Amino acid sequence: MTALDLFLTNQFSEALSYLKPRTKESMYHSLTYATILEMQAMMTFDPQDILLAGNMMKEAQMLCQRHRRKSSVTDSFSSLVNRPTLGQFTEEEIHAEVCYAECLLQRAALTFLQDENMVSFIKGGIKVRNSYQTYKELDSLVQSSQYCKGENHPHFEGGVKLGVGAFNLTLSMLPTRILRLLEFVGFSGNKDYGLLQLEEGASGHSFRSVLCVMLLLCYHTFLTFVLGTGNVNIEEAEKLLKPYLNRYPKGAIFLFFAGRIEVIKGNIDAAIRRFEECC
Repeated sequence: MTALDLFLTNQFSEALSYLKPRTKESMYHSLTYATILEMQAMMTFDPQDILLAGNMMKEAQMLCQRHRRKSSVTDSFSSLVNRPTLGQFTEEEIHAEVCYAECLLQRAALTFLQDENMVSFIKGGIKVRNSYQTYKELDSLVQSSQYCKGENHPHFEGGVKLGVGAFNLTLSMLPTRILRLLEFVGFSGNKDYGLLQLEEGASGHSFRSVLCVMLLLCYHTFLTFVLGTGNVNIEEAEKLLKPYLNRYPKGAIFLFFAGRIEVIKGNIDAAIRRFEECC
């Protein structure tokens, strides 16, 4: 959580320095390090930043792969008949699965960002589908009656809720024709379920809670306006934002969303003050 606090108080270099020594051995340190680099790449659109983030995310994925459960031929055959149960995984393996899915999804985003040709689109699409299938299986495990929480399972559950929520919400906002086409290759999206998963993730006590909050804030303050859905909920956005503004009063990310909320409410002077505080 120390690295997260550093990042949310605008100490980006310090956060990376704190994480770097353990990026070769810890899945979560490696994933968090790569995620911060990806956020920076998406803000700058600098080709070198995108390349660096992509390489680091690939290394994080390879580290997660080493910790994933090794499947035998018998396991592969039985998985076609029965879904895997939580008892088949160690705690390390279950965390490796959710981190692996997150790496795939973030690498897909970087692939689309890096090159807009058809090959990149196909490669990114394959990563997205693999990530989606992994999250879907993990969600089934969490919802099963055999699910038993371990010591660090709040972080595992937070990862599942983040991924499942993001996929369901995003897919549900696609045009009906595109969504019907995607359903042929195994995708489906339910907006209410997606919002529920993100809200549960946001109210939890995992280090991914803040990512769930950011996605919900993006939805309430930007996507509902861009897509013209009419489902604006400023009260919910303010409720989500308040505890983080109290904890990180100088955090640029949260000040930005605070400014956006003031714009929506028509308080332009207050919005300008909030945006100036970000600088």
